[in-house]
Amino acid sequence: MRGFTLRHIHLHKHCNNGTVVLNNAADISVIVIYFLVVLAVGLWAMFRTNRSTVGGFFLAGRSMVWWPIGASLFASNIGSGHFVGIAGTAAAGGIAIGGMEWNALVVVIILGWLFVPIYIKAGVVTMPEYLKKRFGGQRIRIYLSVLSLILYVFTKISADMFSGAIFINQALGLNIYLAVIMLLLITSLYTVTGGLAAVIYTDTLQTIIMIVGSFILMGFAFNEVGGYENFQRRYMEAIPSDTVNISASCYEPREDAFHIFRNAITGDLPWPGVVFGLTILALWYWCTDQVIVQRCLSAKNLSHVKAGCILCGYLKVLPMFLMVFPGMMSRILYPDEVACVDPIKCQEYCDASVGCTNIAYPKLVVDLMPNGLRGLMLSVMMASLMSSLTSIFNSASTLFTMDIYTKIRSRASERELMIAGRLFILALIGVSIAWIPVVQSAQSGKLTDYIQSITSYLTPPVAAVFILAIFCKRVNESGAFYGLVIGLLIGLSRMITEFIYGTGSCISPSNCPTIICGVHYLYFSMILFVVSCIIIVGISLMTKPIEDKHVLVSTVLEPEEPYRGEVQRYGNRRYSHLEEPGLCKKAVMCFCGLDQEKAPTLSPEEQAELQKKLTDTSEVPLWRNVVNANAIILLCVAVFFHGYFG
Repeated sequence: MRGFTLRHIHLHKHCNNGTVVLNNAADISVIVIYFLVVLAVGLWAMFRTNRSTVGGFFLAGRSMVWWPIGASLFASNIGSGHFVGIAGTAAAGGIAIGGMEWNALVVVIILGWLFVPIYIKAGVVTMPEYLKKRFGGQRIRIYLSVLSLILYVFTKISADMFSGAIFINQALGLNIYLAVIMLLLITSLYTVTGGLAAVIYTDTLQTIIMIVGSFILMGFAFNEVGGYENFQRRYMEAIPSDTVNISASCYEPREDAFHIFRNAITGDLPWPGVVFGLTILALWYWCTDQVIVQRCLSAKNLSHVKAGCILCGYLKVLPMFLMVFPGMMSRILYPDEVACVDPIKCQEYCDASVGCTNIAYPKLVVDLMPNGLRGLMLSVMMASLMSSLTSIFNSASTLFTMDIYTKIRSRASERELMIAGRLFILALIGVSIAWIPVVQSAQSGKLTDYIQSITSYLTPPVAAVFILAIFCKRVNESGAFYGLVIGLLIGLSRMITEFIYGTGSCISPSNCPTIICGVHYLYFSMILFVVSCIIIVGISLMTKPIEDKHVLVSTVLEPEEPYRGEVQRYGNRRYSHLEEPGLCKKAVMCFCGLDQEKAPTLSPEEQAELQKKLTDTSEVPLWRNVVNANAIILLCVAVFFHGYFG
């Protein structure tokens, strides 16, 4: 095994010269078959749905059932950043990072039972559109759209690019830029052409591949370390051989490695931060983020929304076993590489002087898996990377088209909006490729900390606005807007200071002032959330109350305007004034879902019926009881796991 490792490092160092680690027929065949199947599913979904309307392209025509929704929620959440970042953090610090994943078991229930019914009744396509209807005015809607797009680039796209590059470099020996550009071209193909339906169905396929492949790898890893009891004992003994004159606290496993809830002061993930601070971030991510909510809005009815959320909740139990445990086992099997502390050695092993925990999962795949299965696991990593990117691209396109482009071109035709959305995806891909070198050099050894900290600094004010918008009728547009702006300035002050001073490492700590950087980022998210709430409520009480027509509180709904999707704004538009296109143009239009014949002309009665369908939250009593019972069971599962591993 050691000989293979040295050979791999040698290949890794010469990857730009064309050396490829996976050069056997079995691995290559599996990867090729995987891509062909994914493209086939994407194309099948593309041609079976109506993509020529806004509701069809962005909301899959409100026709999705529960199981692809649940699978797509999971696949959109679990990117290659999870496999690389969570496994790496687990290798360094133990199981607490898996407990952070289990927080979602509770929050998805809040999403399906509280937030989505309000969004559906409001008849909205995007989250900024909801705030526009709730508060009136345009500035909150535009602010949130721009902030969301910035967050996509800083956290989601950057993290997936970085982690995908690490894995491809370790496993394939391909040039990072070439590999990522190839992946982007494939993912953009069916995102640009297929819309949300294609993304959801391919997400479902990739969820199955991810779970099966990572279960197989977990089995190999447990077999290698000798079962769960040996795993617990050997992890606590996994120390690198070359520690030079470095403090033992930098390389010895934490004493609380097998506990989720850790000391409130000295813990790397303090329990109040995990319970309360993380819940604030989870409310933003699961309940107000366009990528997640858009999948729920595509459901054919509210029972399917709830069932999809429950399925996603059960799937979120798995990361502890499929990513956290394998990451820790990688440290057991390769302590010198994964747990290295000597900056010179770390640079040799993984090109990062601050540590090599991020290679924990890729190293298991390359070293443990036999031919064929290694190709399957590479497909799993590509699946997680692609599913996240397609979700982000589709949702970012929705935000840009519905909330920004319609302000620039208020009289844009449906066809123009469809073209603008697709072109924006291509522009986003260009930005993503340009961002790769920045991501490679930023927060080099701490991917998960990078994602969570950026989220902690920028999103609590957004969570505060959405929660107060639902529960507090007195909150008005001025309070919400200034709460968002002041909260953002506070968060940026912490984030920029941290970037200037750097986060440091155990060997060379950062000299950032303790009063700024000494507060754990999860505690900072709690403080920022409370401050934002105080500002929002305070300014609202000092200014004029909002008009009743804007208030959408709980089940009370008096929308200011009709649904801005395909019903009123777009559904009745034809293109009869346009000249008949040629054969080539017609073929391209058909492939991109812009063929005119599919955009139906609706009578006033049909428009009213479609409006009713798009804002309907009624449920069949039997299925309402079934999903409610399953929600209670899921909450019990969450309590059990937190109690057992706490």
